[in-house]
Amino acid sequence: MVPAETAESGARQVYTPQEGRIMIKKLKKKRRYLGRHRNERQHTDGGKRAVPASALPGLPGRGALKQQLPGPARRRRQREPSVLVTSAFPSSLPAAMSNYIHVPPGSPEVPKLDITVSEREGPGCRQGALQLLRRLRPHWRPEEVTLQLFTDGITNKLIGCYVGDTTDDVVLVRIYGNKTELLVDRDEEVKSFRVLQAHGCAPQLYCTFNNGLCYEFMQGEALDPEHVCNPDIFRLIAKQLAKIHTIHAHNGWIPKSNLWLKMGKYFSLIPTEFADEEVNKRFLSEIPSPQVLQEEMAWMKERLSNLGSPVVLCHNDLLCKNIIYNKKRGDVQFIDYEYSGYNYLAYDIGNHFNEFAGVNEVDYSLYPNRELQEQWLRSYLEAYKGYKGFGTEVSEKEVEVLYVQVNQFALASHFFWGLWALIQAKYSTIDFDFLGYAIVRFNQYFKMKLEVTALTLPE
Repeated sequence: MVPAETAESGARQVYTPQEGRIMIKKLKKKRRYLGRHRNERQHTDGGKRAVPASALPGLPGRGALKQQLPGPARRRRQREPSVLVTSAFPSSLPAAMSNYIHVPPGSPEVPKLDITVSEREGPGCRQGALQLLRRLRPHWRPEEVTLQLFTDGITNKLIGCYVGDTTDDVVLVRIYGNKTELLVDRDEEVKSFRVLQAHGCAPQLYCTFNNGLCYEFMQGEALDPEHVCNPDIFRLIAKQLAKIHTIHAHNGWIPKSNLWLKMGKYFSLIPTEFADEEVNKRFLSEIPSPQVLQEEMAWMKERLSNLGSPVVLCHNDLLCKNIIYNKKRGDVQFIDYEYSGYNYLAYDIGNHFNEFAGVNEVDYSLYPNRELQEQWLRSYLEAYKGYKGFGTEVSEKEVEVLYVQVNQFALASHFFWGLWALIQAKYSTIDFDFLGYAIVRFNQYFKMKLEVTALTLPE
């Protein structure tokens, strides 16, 4: 089955194999019922689905060619050859199963411990961490355990636990941030973690607990913006991302992105006001109105969904600190899979390019220029095609197509994290100027929009 660009529709749902079998039985029963009442209700597609033939990220799909973008009313879409796939079930089943993340058979189960760790520093936090370690490292003496707080994250609290002066064996305890369940599907995160672990792209996941999870510490250096523009390092990043993008975790169904669905959910959760008068004044004066935000979301969905970018398994949050570089081994690994899942390939790359600017002190002059991007994208395409078994030869046209897709999807990344930051500004207890970050992301969205919408896909 070939990957294909897809427009998003239904809500993303994650099923266990048993749940999937139950759903299939129910839908078979429903199909038999519908067959007996065909005169009253008919399927318009007869259970058939057309799959676009485009399989590579550097090649345009339906609606991508000749797109000069003078407006939807005047846009002419190009047709491409299609493969007709006959489904054994009604069309509602692919819609439901298209975002199902399939954990490979034989993957180790992840224990869920009924333990809660306080997110506040102090005895309560240490006591909760030690409870976890009694299960995970029973041979460790509690009085010898050192807890080290990592301060880079702005979503959760991360604590490293180890014994003695060495860090050969470190257990990371990640405590979910306040109200982050509004932003992250934790069950989906664990499934993505297990899939990536099974393919050698994630550390070992030791357990989950009531308000967090524990996993293996990855030896290496968390990167900064100055590192990700180093050719020796960014080629490793491009190769590793290509590896993740070629993982098949959808059990045969053509995957769909839930970008627009999730963005709509975030939009419904953004605050309308803040209790603090000065904060509220800043919010009302510097954040676009809900009407403007809604109009921009509709415009993006229409524009970007037709660029022909394949839907693949994505990291979706590849900021610099989520990349661990091991100089001794000469490789990189990615961490933090809270937002991972099926999405447009070009979004994942565009989001990473946006993160060249940093988080704490954002500087968009660091956004990679065209020359660096083309080198990065060529390395990515060579790795992607190699993993897919298509050879490693990459044409200029493939690079150009991906360049246009990536820079236009970078707009969606700015918008997504702008909405995210507004929700965090309302609920997060982490000491970070989330409102200021939202303002920066929306400002960059509108600034970048004028430039990237002038880009057109090659003939």
